[in-house]
Amino acid sequence: MKKHKILILLLSSLIAFSSCEKDDPDGPVGADGYDHFYYAGFLPWNNTATESVNRTQTTLVKFPVQFHSSFVRNYDAAAHFTLVTTGIANPAVLGQDFSVVDKSGNPIQATNGVYSLNFSQAKAKIDTIYFKVLNSSVAGTRRIEINLVQNNSAQYTVGTFTQAFKRFLEVK
Repeated sequence: MKKHKILILLLSSLIAFSSCEKDDPDGPVGADGYDHFYYAGFLPWNNTATESVNRTQTTLVKFPVQFHSSFVRNYDAAAHFTLVTTGIANPAVLGQDFSVVDKSGNPIQATNGVYSLNFSQAKAKIDTIYFKVLNSSVAGTRRIEINLVQNNSAQYTVGTFTQAFKRFLEVK
């Protein structure tokens, strides 16, 4: 009886393993229609983080952004972000309290209120959004919200994660 149980168990295992299909390493990686769809999100992975700085701070304020991609492309992909003051009682003012800058501290300009963070060849990477505090003489704590927003282009789409699309900058 014990030999029969072992034989049945062995045959069952053999059938189970022989019916499995192996993954095709040359086959499709993602779902159809999403080969040119990427995601960007702030690190750490939440929407509650606030970077609180003194108005006299001279070092750049950094907001790391993770770009998710499984491919290397012949185009660069851009994650977009905007500055939001809606619902903020004492908003920080661009050009008065802070500037959006590159990693060298040079101001960058928005196009229709939208800034870009470029990812070469759409490769997965962590990059950074930089702000420079301008030592404004206006009293009080001021705040701005930075939101990653979806970017739809003819070649690709960069979406955002609902749990990691916004950050706050607070200037004291």
